[in-house]
Amino acid sequence: MSCTFETLGLAPSLLRAITEQGYTQPTPIQERAIGPILAGHDVLAGAQTGTGKTAGFTLPMLQRLAGKADTRTSPARHPVRALVLTPTRELAAQVEQSVRTYGRHLPIRSCVIYGGVGMNPQIETLRKGVDILVATPGRLLDHVHQRTVDLGKVEILVLDEADRMLDMGFIRDIRKILALLPCARQNLLFSATFSEEIRRLASGVLRAPVEIEVARRNADAELVSQRVHQVPQERKRDVLAQLVRSGGWNQVLVFTRTKHGANRLAEQLTRDGIGATAIHGNKSQPQRLKALADFKQGSVRILVATDIAARGLDIDALPQVVNFELPHVPEDYVHRIGRTGRAGRSGEAISLVAPDERPQLAAIERLLGRRIPQDSGIAPLACAATPIPARQPAPARQRPATPLRPASQPREVPGQQSPARRGGDRRGSRHAAAPVDATRTPRGRTHEGHGEPRFTPRPAVAVRVARPQRKPAAVPALLRTAIPSINEL
Repeated sequence: MSCTFETLGLAPSLLRAITEQGYTQPTPIQERAIGPILAGHDVLAGAQTGTGKTAGFTLPMLQRLAGKADTRTSPARHPVRALVLTPTRELAAQVEQSVRTYGRHLPIRSCVIYGGVGMNPQIETLRKGVDILVATPGRLLDHVHQRTVDLGKVEILVLDEADRMLDMGFIRDIRKILALLPCARQNLLFSATFSEEIRRLASGVLRAPVEIEVARRNADAELVSQRVHQVPQERKRDVLAQLVRSGGWNQVLVFTRTKHGANRLAEQLTRDGIGATAIHGNKSQPQRLKALADFKQGSVRILVATDIAARGLDIDALPQVVNFELPHVPEDYVHRIGRTGRAGRSGEAISLVAPDERPQLAAIERLLGRRIPQDSGIAPLACAATPIPARQPAPARQRPATPLRPASQPREVPGQQSPARRGGDRRGSRHAAAPVDATRTPRGRTHEGHGEPRFTPRPAVAVRVARPQRKPAAVPALLRTAIPSINEL
């Protein structure tokens, strides 16, 4: 007998919401996780992304909270009874939307808080009282420090995408949050992959957990067709544009390693006539939401993303994922290609691998335990394409030639003031020398037999007068009118 949502023991209000969403059969992770969570056990669940694990903990969590909901309590006194921690804003918004969707027929209040937006609207929502709080660790601690949230009555803690939270350096924030929670609580830890760090975190948080692993550790999505193209780095953009145009792709998620690289690639593709936009951590939350909305609605064909920003993106029936650059961490490859091939649908993952990325490719293949097929059909096209001309250096700026000094104009001698400056304000320049007394030598002694200085001006020659090392101070406007220019002499 096949398992159904009815046989899992879910409440009629939840079954009604599930039916309204068009779901009839639970996924493997839902089938194995809902029962233990309803029974109050701690759970350590490993499932590849896109297998329905969000509903796997959302549905039983809603039922447990609804069974003990106190509708007589005023909204402002509703304590936070369930806390869901996620690594990214997009994933937090997605989880909270699932809570709203499945809990629409229940007297449950929910709220999502994350960074990148103002805190005041979040504070107002928290003051009205919430049962389920979905948050990113950093913004949650901001509210804790401002005493706008109380975590002293949390009954259920969920760590979603725990491996990514560790990768992003949230372990210290998580420990601070754990210290604020009551000891008697139910703990649920969900992760796309398992690692030794995840095991250590689980041992410190979970008590006698039920372990669920529907896919083998660090497994790649079975419904995703994977290919590798060996492409020189300078030809990647041409190859990507060719794949998009020749394949008629209308919705492609492209991964880069850096935020700057994502911006640059999106701008270059747009100039090539292929609509593209970028999403990464430096974008504000409204910019990220707009980029995602434009991509889902088809306004742009390509969404260029970094690993952190794309974690938690839920895009229905995404057909293609392209690794424009391979990740440094092999496990991130599994997360990337998991954006496609979701909910039983097939997908395609293509990696453009430059010669210096072969070590990363080898590490990914060791993680997967198999070789990724290489398609050499695109390589000749990439090599035969017209090379991108190298950027020529800007021509050196030529200084205008110094005009020849008229023969009647004496050459300026270091230490001697030019005629143009005689009688002027000597305070206007530190480098303006005092006028030379014709009856004295440079040492201040009278030259015997002559009334002229020891040194005499040489005949005028074409020379370049050295600029002073420090720019002279500006002459006051009032005195400037009293100093004749050289042309006036």
